[in-house]
Amino acid sequence: MCISTGEAAFSGTILYCGRQHHGEHGLIHVLGYQNTAVNLADGPNAMLLHVPTRQLTPRHFLSAGRSGDVLHRMVAAVDVAAAAADDIVWMGMEPRAVVQVFDHDVYTVLLADDPTSIPAALWQVPPQRRPDLDPELLHFYAEHFPDHTIVVCCFDNAEARRAKPLLLWYQPLDPDRMTVPALDSHTGKAPDLDAAVPVDHWVLFSTDEGPADWGAPVEYSGSMRHSLRDFLPAAVIGRHYGDGRTLPNGDFTISHGDLLDGDPDRIERLRPSRVSGRSS
Repeated sequence: MCISTGEAAFSGTILYCGRQHHGEHGLIHVLGYQNTAVNLADGPNAMLLHVPTRQLTPRHFLSAGRSGDVLHRMVAAVDVAAAAADDIVWMGMEPRAVVQVFDHDVYTVLLADDPTSIPAALWQVPPQRRPDLDPELLHFYAEHFPDHTIVVCCFDNAEARRAKPLLLWYQPLDPDRMTVPALDSHTGKAPDLDAAVPVDHWVLFSTDEGPADWGAPVEYSGSMRHSLRDFLPAAVIGRHYGDGRTLPNGDFTISHGDLLDGDPDRIERLRPSRVSGRSS
């Protein structure tokens, strides 16, 4: 349900991407990610996410505070009767020179537009969270996601179970295409793009441009901070992918036009393409 730097088991994954016009930041996407992680490696571990943006800094990460159930509330809003579909459609700033390292919730996070530069920054990660990184995995990201920011969330086994949802906003590469990272590899190696992988996902999307009756309304806690609520949707659509089934390895994506139709059958499975060289 994600990519890890060492052997791990992830379950109950919730993936969310919303498109909205924010009062301060303009047109943005908001990514939400949460799962239950069990570290099976001998030492520290990390999960990696590829975010379709060239600009990501610590200020883009949102604190869930006391609202650690925010993604579960989105899941609760979606009609459970809309079970997983039998078929999924397949569809075919200058780079920064430094890796940003900071603490967020239980993680030490590294942000890099060039993943091959990450090993040189690992000394900044506390030893109890510092993972071993396979160069093959980093070269995979450099080759397949040259315009993305790579997020490495380092954790130890004791802290992983206490993690709150990861929430962040960003200026997307394509405002009209929402994609959530779902590539799968739990061995520390690069993912096999030809493999069928087990899925255990809730996949959720939102837009603030739908009609009044669009999607399933989300009920949030009355104690939620206003600064967090400004980034969250009034309604979502989505569905669960699981029940022991497998899918070809890839991400989940939907166009904004299809999202406005409010039909989760329009969610597609996206396989990354190989890219030669990096764009500026």
